[in-house]
Amino acid sequence: MTLAIVDYGSGNLHSAKKALEKAARDAGLPIQIELTADPDKIRKAERIVLPGVGAFADCRRGLENISGMIEALNSRVLKDGKPFLGICVGMQLLATRGLEHETTQGLNWIEGDVVAIESSGPDVKIPHMGWNTLEPQFEHPLFKGIKTGDNGLHAYFVHSYRFEPKDKSHVAAVTNYGGPILAVAARDNIVGTQFHPEKSQHLGLELLANFLRWRP
Repeated sequence: MTLAIVDYGSGNLHSAKKALEKAARDAGLPIQIELTADPDKIRKAERIVLPGVGAFADCRRGLENISGMIEALNSRVLKDGKPFLGICVGMQLLATRGLEHETTQGLNWIEGDVVAIESSGPDVKIPHMGWNTLEPQFEHPLFKGIKTGDNGLHAYFVHSYRFEPKDKSHVAAVTNYGGPILAVAARDNIVGTQFHPEKSQHLGLELLANFLRWRP
């Protein structure tokens, strides 16, 4: 089985690769994990991961600058239904639009906008940076065996913008930061995490292993 991590100039690619490799080893899963900027390899991959660090518009342009990459992603994920995981801005790119400094079109796989986090008081600093628990909104294979809720494991967040899906049934988990903020988006064979599983220690490795086992 092959897993392709999309290499489009965004940071944190090697951290994501190392975490996925460890999750696969620990789970005893024989998965070949590759960083690639080749759309043909995306079209052949059994699973796809899209990391993302930085500004929404920059990440979108990074994808556009690789000829055929967005078409390959649309084909393999939407048409063929292969499991997909977006991380941080890679998750935000699932949206219809990003409203970070300018209006930028997303992939529009999950309808909605990426908007600025608004501080609700002196304790809610922007960017949201640190460790928070997850509150699942429904059962999903991504959360299997992971302790969630107020006394659950913590995930590492660092972001100033948040994804607001139009259809709330696509909100798989939230975290509390001056109010509920989307932590995991999901629909069909597509999932995305606002937090960084590759930096989230035990929770992150368990979640990545669940993604590697997931058969939507």
